[in-house]
Amino acid sequence: METASLDLNLLRTFLAVYRSGSFTSAARLLGLSQPTVTAQMRALERQTGRELFERLPRGVAPTPVAEELAARVADPLDELSAVAGPASPGGARAEPVHLAGPAELLCTTVLPALAPLVDEGVRLRVVTGLTDPLLEELRAGRHDLVIATSRPRGRTLQAVALMDEEFVLVAAPVWAGRLADRPAVEGPGALHDVPLITYAEDLPIARRYWRHVFGRRLSRTAAVTVPDLRGVLAAVAAGAGFSVVPRYLCRGLLESGALVALLEPEDPPINTGFLVQRPGALDNPDVARVRARLLEAARTW
Repeated sequence: METASLDLNLLRTFLAVYRSGSFTSAARLLGLSQPTVTAQMRALERQTGRELFERLPRGVAPTPVAEELAARVADPLDELSAVAGPASPGGARAEPVHLAGPAELLCTTVLPALAPLVDEGVRLRVVTGLTDPLLEELRAGRHDLVIATSRPRGRTLQAVALMDEEFVLVAAPVWAGRLADRPAVEGPGALHDVPLITYAEDLPIARRYWRHVFGRRLSRTAAVTVPDLRGVLAAVAAGAGFSVVPRYLCRGLLESGALVALLEPEDPPINTGFLVQRPGALDNPDVARVRARLLEAARTW
């Protein structure tokens, strides 16, 4: 397909539709109305003489012609956007940076790291949630950056490793005193009579710890579930029982003695978090500033 004579603005709109999967999401990303996006795609289809998108009940699906066109224009358009910078008038304030991720990490670690940027005028709009829904919202253009607990599938989203979170088995000193070194000697059986405090009913973090450290399947029910690890920590520190939590979240409590690590395995379970970027997000220069700051700060987390 000959692309040299195609209108550059139409190609930008095409790429936004291709990446977001709908005319509505593309319009939101570009600051245009949906009828304008629809009209531009019809104009591009007239110029190419080919259908580019199949209209679906919800969104659109690219045709093979669109897949070929996207492969040819995506990198050049992204490079051009990076060189040209934002299209806003000189002196205009950059748009807010829309950031999403796990509530605990954002509230305890990420936002404090971004405080200097806020003081310099960067505006943030922060949303918390689980990785899979947040990544779908990222694809739809609702966020600029998402901190994800797993690498996104496919090639439409740019992801870079941000941090490794180590999981640690913890309890309050009252329980640690009763157990002494039994968990290291007896294994998980030593915890049979200790209430388990966890994030969710299916025990996702604890199950992983059991498999990795003890080589066994965890088969028990939680005494308390709290859909926020900060709540889990509060309950554990108050003596309600034990849990498995990320070390970054409980480091201060461990150092103060409010919590005790019941085990310190040589090979603790680790999960890698990723910083995922929406295509075209760097059109806003503040997104690049937030991204760079997070990558720098994560070295100390």
